[in-house]
Amino acid sequence: MSNQPRPIEPVAPSLHITPAAPAAATASPAAAAVPPPPNRRVMVIVGIIALAALAAGGRMWWRSTFFVETDNAYLSGHVHPVSSRVAGVVTRVLVQDNQVVKQGDLLAELDPADQHLKIEQIQAQIAATSQQVIQAEAQIAQAKAQAGSAVAQVAQSSAQLLRAKQDAARYGQLYTTQMKAVSKAEVDAANATNTAAAADLAARGDAVTAAKAQIAAATAARDIVQAQVKVLQVQLKDAQLQQAYNRILAPVAGRVGKRSLEVGARLQAGQQVAAIVEDDVWVNANFKETQLAKLRPGQSVTVEVDALDGKLLKGKIDSFSPASGAQFSLLPADNATGNFTKIVQRVPVKIVFQPADLQALHGRLVPGMSALVEIDLSDRGNKALIN
Repeated sequence: MSNQPRPIEPVAPSLHITPAAPAAATASPAAAAVPPPPNRRVMVIVGIIALAALAAGGRMWWRSTFFVETDNAYLSGHVHPVSSRVAGVVTRVLVQDNQVVKQGDLLAELDPADQHLKIEQIQAQIAATSQQVIQAEAQIAQAKAQAGSAVAQVAQSSAQLLRAKQDAARYGQLYTTQMKAVSKAEVDAANATNTAAAADLAARGDAVTAAKAQIAAATAARDIVQAQVKVLQVQLKDAQLQQAYNRILAPVAGRVGKRSLEVGARLQAGQQVAAIVEDDVWVNANFKETQLAKLRPGQSVTVEVDALDGKLLKGKIDSFSPASGAQFSLLPADNATGNFTKIVQRVPVKIVFQPADLQALHGRLVPGMSALVEIDLSDRGNKALIN
């Protein structure tokens, strides 16, 4: 026996041949050209898309025909700046940011020491000037008394002059060329007395004139001092007003904003320290000039404020701006210079809310908020406002 291994003979693989179907080989060309039946699902989808496009187009046509809208709209309101009317140091602040105040409420107080000193100074000047008035009155009384005395002396001098004239006349009749009843010396003495009486009367008359002039001068001096007293009284009123201005009051009712008041701050006259915003707000919607043809005062408006998360508010058109926004800008465009490019302008339209909406949203509608405005053109508005 031999231990060598036997060689392995290769095994031939078996082949299984499947005969081709005779029907496929004998198919006719006409049967292969027939299209497959249409897919109903695709047709339904295409129909739905067409109906949706038709509905969207119809809605766009409807809204463009019967509605006008703009998102260039913002809430506006009355914002009243509060400023100090006098200079001073803040001693008390009685309001906080966003606090509700009423008209006349005390917002802050300034140190009144400066005004107190000024009032006392003016009062002292008034007292001193009043004494000058009393002194002028006394001078007038004295001048009137001197004038009265001068008038009496004039009357006395007039009587003496009359007597001197009569004596001179009598002595003249007694001393003539035919009769020498009196001496020449007596005649001369009588004439001299007459002349002296006339001179004395003239002097007394001048004294009366001087006394009257003194009365007029004293009266004028008194009037001047009285005028000074009136000026000081006006200054006193002004100082008292300045003292009252140390109390900064709320000019209107509303909410406090932009407060810059702090105790110890030095304020200047006219410096703004806060702002008070009233609760009454409205919408300024800037419509294109091409959208204004069918807008009328009184038309119904739907307003969607961005801050209210889709809540729709009702309003109406109140009025139109007298000019476009470009005319109120700092530097209006001058279309008469250079090349011209037509730009559609926007005109602000004031829209007011219904009072019920304002009361329901008290404090939530504030100036500066953005809004979307939609106007129903089927509403013809208020004819009374249009006319």
